[in-house]
Amino acid sequence: MIDFVIIAVVALILGLAGLYIRKEKKAGKTCVGCPYSGNCSGGCSGCSGSCGK
Repeated sequence: MIDFVIIAVVALILGLAGLYIRKEKKAGKTCVGCPYSGNCSGGCSGCSGSCGK
């Protein structure tokens, strides 16, 4: 029984994370983890200074 609860909790966490990423992508953010992703034109691996840093 405890295995089912653990699997359900992990599935819920993964599902909510997926929904969050989907929502942010629809909002136009290119890199979800970058706080300036709404202002950048892309390439969050290294910002050239044009996105507010």
